[in-house]
Amino acid sequence: YHWRHTKETQLSKFNQTEIEAMLGSYTKVLFVRDPFHRLIATFLQGMGSSPSFSSFVEDVLGSGIRNASVAWKPLVSLCLPCLIQYDYVVMFGFHRQELGHLLRRAGLSVNSLLPKFTDTQVLWTYRWLSEQMFSELSVQQKKKLSHFYRWDLSAFPFSSSYLSD
Repeated sequence: YHWRHTKETQLSKFNQTEIEAMLGSYTKVLFVRDPFHRLIATFLQGMGSSPSFSSFVEDVLGSGIRNASVAWKPLVSLCLPCLIQYDYVVMFGFHRQELGHLLRRAGLSVNSLLPKFTDTQVLWTYRWLSEQMFSELSVQQKKKLSHFYRWDLSAFPFSSSYLSD
């Protein structure tokens, strides 16, 4: 199906047989990140017009899943892990280790292709930020966020997420 495939073609433009053939011929890699970390990053990048993290969370919850921005929409609704069998799931914070493995599996040189990652520092920073931002939220907001991201929390091992409690 290479003759029909371009960068702009969405998977939904193909019929079921074509989709299955394409997905079967690719190595599928899914990059996932703790949903609470995604919210923090989106807020810090100024993608919402809210003056505080708490009011930003209210905006997110008010948008609902259907109208949510891709920046904070639950991953399960974006990448359909129940329908697509991914070959690899790479967790944010473990890029160096996991991407090195992927490159070796592809027969490529890890040293020449892999950029320098600072995973440990990033994870430490997000732990600190999560603690600060989570403390701004009401108990009700925390419960609603956990519910909003319940499928992500079930599908992926975000065991240290503040939303997992």
